[in-house]
Amino acid sequence: MTTSTLRRAALATIGALAFACAAPSALAQDIKERNLKFAFSLAKDHPLGQGAQKFADLVAQKSGGKIKVTLFANAVLGSDTQNLSAVRGGTLDFASMATGLLAGIDKQFMVFDFPFLFDSPQEAYGLADGPLGTKLQAGLAAHGIVGLGIWDLGFRNMTNSKRPIARHEDLQGLKLRVIASPIYLDMFNTLGANPVPMTFGEVYGALESKAIDGQDNPVGVIESAKFAEVQKYLSLTRHVYTGMPVLMSKKTWDGMSEAERKLITDAANEAKQEERRIAQAKEAESITNLRKTMQVNEVAPAELARLRQKVQPVVDKFAKEVGEPLMTQVNAELARMRGGK
Repeated sequence: MTTSTLRRAALATIGALAFACAAPSALAQDIKERNLKFAFSLAKDHPLGQGAQKFADLVAQKSGGKIKVTLFANAVLGSDTQNLSAVRGGTLDFASMATGLLAGIDKQFMVFDFPFLFDSPQEAYGLADGPLGTKLQAGLAAHGIVGLGIWDLGFRNMTNSKRPIARHEDLQGLKLRVIASPIYLDMFNTLGANPVPMTFGEVYGALESKAIDGQDNPVGVIESAKFAEVQKYLSLTRHVYTGMPVLMSKKTWDGMSEAERKLITDAANEAKQEERRIAQAKEAESITNLRKTMQVNEVAPAELARLRQKVQPVVDKFAKEVGEPLMTQVNAELARMRGGK
């Protein structure tokens, strides 16, 4: 090999090395120092709080420490409704809340709250991560929101201070706190209860003062919110599955580079899987813990069938509201997951 050939090869190698070194540097320049806020109503030790911490850790790691996400648990920045408004307005970067609360800006989100729609968490995940969930989250952009995935709150169960709920007649006259969503109001009215819309942060105090008799939530929430201190009975009805969309302000998103958007999206996807894993593991543990301080009862399959039958008119009513095309897609995706059974 001639001297000139060697020189050219050496220069080519140096050039390649320089490019390789410059590429991460260019990428790093696309990531700015940012302090972002993530607010939610649940406790920091709840699976959703743990998932949010995982998200914050991943964002810090992927950004080389440049982007810091600070968590605000226990509704310290305001109620879910206030957080939703703040995310849309760009004064809050991230929030997470039940799908039912998004029905106020897009009624199609009500479909996730249909009573007895899902047989398992895996079916809910499949719908949330599949074509329908992706389409609904994409539609949030028109409302100033970027959807970063739907996390797992779990199947809702009922607690109260009066009596075990073993059949729908046991709900008669009970004053129960519900999410401020039309489907929840109709469902509990149909079951003979007296539903009271209330923000989550107010529930413990209302239960303690006996302003309300009970409420419904997944067992992980019941445990982390310490409702066992002010409630005697837990009835495992599993009547509604609740997903928790993670929402990002579109104003924050629009101000980011492609590199920043990718790391946020990747971190949210990784954290979602971790949060779901924690949530499922926690459910059985929470029931065991709650049995120590509450009277816990299962509801017989025949009585669950009666509950399902009783609320079918509510499902039919809201199926018309969300529209036939959406319901057709929901039923098709669920049928596919169930193997056409």
